[in-house]
Parts: sequence; structure tokens; C-alpha cells
Amino acid sequence: MSYDPNNPFARILRGELPCIKLDENDQAVAIMDIMPQAEGHVLVIPKAPAAELYELPEPALLGAAQLTQKLARAVRAALQPDGLFVGQFNGAAAGQTVAHVHFHLIPRWSGVELRLHAREMADTAQLQAVAERIRAQLA
Repeated sequence: MSYDPNNPFARILRGELPCIKLDENDQAVAIMDIMPQAEGHVLVIPKAPAAELYELPEPALLGAAQLTQKLARAVRAALQPDGLFVGQFNGAAAGQTVAHVHFHLIPRWSGVELRLHAREMADTAQLQAVAERIRAQLA
């Protein structure tokens, strides 16, 4: 999978596409997934231009990992899930749909099935409401 500088995440990072931003550091940004598999599905996107994990510079990986942990704690506190899936796909065969490294944080509740990956847009107002709950735990 080669890197396309016009992929949606690169465009979000440049401010060309809107997003519901939760937090950021020097190396990564955390946003709400607009096609969530569960309520509170968050994406952590490194700012470095890399299609797959193998290409990601170490500082970007470390910054993304730190932000991932910070958001995982906030999601857990805000939504009280039974568990939290943290995942990262490399290549189309693995399920990667955007050729820019990103990490998924997906809250899980016992007995609740996940929605299909990258299939259905969520209601923006509903995403904003969940984002506010998560942001409140970041303070």
C-alpha cells in the first residue's frame, strides 16, 4: 500500500476536511471515527506521512502510542465499556481502508455486536455529544 498525500487523514491533518477533534500532541491527533463500529469509536492518527506501521518514524509511533493510551483512559472513564479494543491494520488484506497509519479505539460491551467497519456514516450531533463526554475526561 503506497502513501497517497491526498488520503482523507492527510487532508484532515492539513485542515482540508472537517473532523471532530478530541485531542492532539506534537506527533498525533485523536478524532471521532465518522463511521464508528461502536459508540465512542476513536481514531488516533500520526501526523507523519506513512501508509503502514513499518514506515512510521519512531517519534511518531511513540507520540501516537502516548495519545492512544490517554484517549483509552478517557473513553473508559466517559463511556464505562466492558472492554476496549485497540487495533491497527496494515494493508488492504488486513482490513486497512485508508493508506495512512491510524489506531482504532473501539469500546466494547458484552452482548453488543460491532457495526461493520467503514460502512455507515454516523449522525454528527450524536458524535459531537459522545466527543464532549470523552473530552470532559481529558481535562
